Amino acid sequence: MKAALVGSDGALLHEARRPTGRERGPDAVVETILGFAAELRAYGIEHFGESAAAAGVAVPGIVDAEHGTAVYAANLGWRDVPLRDLLGERLGGVPVALGHDVRTGGLAEGRLGAGKGAERFLFLALGTGIAGAIGINGVIEAGAHGSAGEIGHVVVRPDGPLCGCEQRGCLETLASAAAVTRAWAAASGDPRADAADCAKAVRSGDPDAVRVWRDAVDALAAGLVTALTLLDPRTLIIGGGLAEAGETLFTPLRAAVEERVTFQTLPEIVPAALGDTAGCLGAGLLAWDLLATEVSA
Repeated sequence: MKAALVGSDGALLHEARRPTGRERGPDAVVETILGFAAELRAYGIEHFGESAAAAGVAVPGIVDAEHGTAVYAANLGWRDVPLRDLLGERLGGVPVALGHDVRTGGLAEGRLGAGKGAERFLFLALGTGIAGAIGINGVIEAGAHGSAGEIGHVVVRPDGPLCGCEQRGCLETLASAAAVTRAWAAASGDPRADAADCAKAVRSGDPDAVRVWRDAVDALAAGLVTALTLLDPRTLIIGGGLAEAGETLFTPLRAAVEERVTFQTLPEIVPAALGDTAGCLGAGLLAWDLLATEVSA
């Protein structure tokens, strides 16, 4: 878990981290979130002389932001957690905004990071899975039912691996950091090898690594062309673990996307700028946006 105190200008004033402890069960995780938030509020009072004016929290899975509910998160084991109300009670009644982790990170990248100044952008996080955030004029489009941006479940290889969503050949089964890790562990014969090891082997010219990497880049390019055909973004921002490979990823990816476009306008493809602070900054922006909405109302 990462938490921060964020100024009205998006400045990161204080940051703290602690283990999620999901092995203790979903109820314990929720209690840890509440306790962590209360500690952060107390830190603000002690060191800045005032309480946080509002709180923002970003969680994985399916999120009902309107009702403040963490609907479902497979990796945390929770269902229908009224997180906004629980946090509001623990924090003395301050306004609380709830958001989806990737969309929240995308919000920060769009306003403060690599997408700053771009009125239309698409942010992708390449981690254990793949998810996206659609940015339009400084706001993230959540969709009619809160699931916009789930590009990881666009099918790019219909005969590909079975995905957890029960489709075959979803983008995240082929181009996520987890997918590259699986493919490289099998190709190298080392069960401990991961995507970072694959990128290192690519740079050293290992032909098996080059093949694994090329397969992932080709799948990712296919998914991105589908996305830019639908969304026509000015900027594509790539973050997450796989993006840490730098130009080992971006150089072939830009070329692969360019090869596939026909009538589409090729967007700028750039690495995310905020690293793993994006979620904290985005949660802070959600909180400030909530305050601005309440004031204008």
